[in-house]
Amino acid sequence: MQPESSLHPVPRRRARIRLSAFGPLLGLAALVALATALNPAFLTIANIFNVLTRTSFIGIIAVGGTFVIIAGGIDLSVGSMAALLAGSMILVMNALAPTLGGGWLTIVVGMLFVVALGALFGLGHGLAITKGRIEPFIVTLGTLGIFRSVLTYLSEGGAITLQLGLSNVYSHVYYGSFLRVPIPLWVFLAMAILGAVLLNRTAFGRHVQAIGSNEQVARYAALRVDREKIVTYMIQGVCVAVATILYVPRLGSASPSTGLLWELEAIAAVIIGGTALKGGSGSVPGTVVGAILLSTIGNVLNLTSIISVYLNAAVQGVVIILVAFLQRGREAR
Repeated sequence: MQPESSLHPVPRRRARIRLSAFGPLLGLAALVALATALNPAFLTIANIFNVLTRTSFIGIIAVGGTFVIIAGGIDLSVGSMAALLAGSMILVMNALAPTLGGGWLTIVVGMLFVVALGALFGLGHGLAITKGRIEPFIVTLGTLGIFRSVLTYLSEGGAITLQLGLSNVYSHVYYGSFLRVPIPLWVFLAMAILGAVLLNRTAFGRHVQAIGSNEQVARYAALRVDREKIVTYMIQGVCVAVATILYVPRLGSASPSTGLLWELEAIAAVIIGGTALKGGSGSVPGTVVGAILLSTIGNVLNLTSIISVYLNAAVQGVVIILVAFLQRGREAR
């Protein structure tokens, strides 16, 4: 006679999957309750919008990172890429302003330029990884240093600042709102919806998950593995560019410290959201919840004195290790 534990394995497995899917959301709910108990100011509309607006940068980058990690890759360069994209965008807009004027035409051209440049950086990553047969960790670790060094060179160790007239016009992209909701939140929502549809409702999304689950089997199934991997890195590059478009009007400048540790936050958001480190499974909504959870942790540290705000990155690192350990435990079972 079979033991009782083996009689109904499928329902139990489904229950574990559902619990795993709702885990990040339950964690966020618990954190919100704790934050409210520690400081009632947390639940004010102004603070909530502040948390969500700051989440938009990392959240958009993490949406792209979801595709990369599900496909079995990694991108450690996103923070440095954002810094170089921001500096390049400002230089281009400053150079075009005398010809195109200090209005929206120059800004739109700068936006299109930075999106194209982000896609080009992603293409370079994808080609080096697939055609050059170099591990993603090595490629993106190398470009992490390259991107930030190039920006440091362009800025001569200082800051690259957007012209005042352009900055005044462009600032509305970050500080403006539509229907009383900050514009960065609308962009974040649009990117999350687009990412979710692409991952769950298209052949490309199914191929990405198949490649992450078992690349060799995907090749036997005649999937164009190299092409799909390249596209995931291009999606990551475009997402970094969109985040940069939202970030530049916030400060109107770029410096060697721009985007510092964004790669840690983006990867943490993806992993906390339930995407498997080994690839093959994950969701964009989970990543969105993971990004909000991380921003909430930072906000709680700002509003309370439980842990120094300077330990924010340490807390994120601990969370990454803990979630990775829990994932490993689920795989072992």
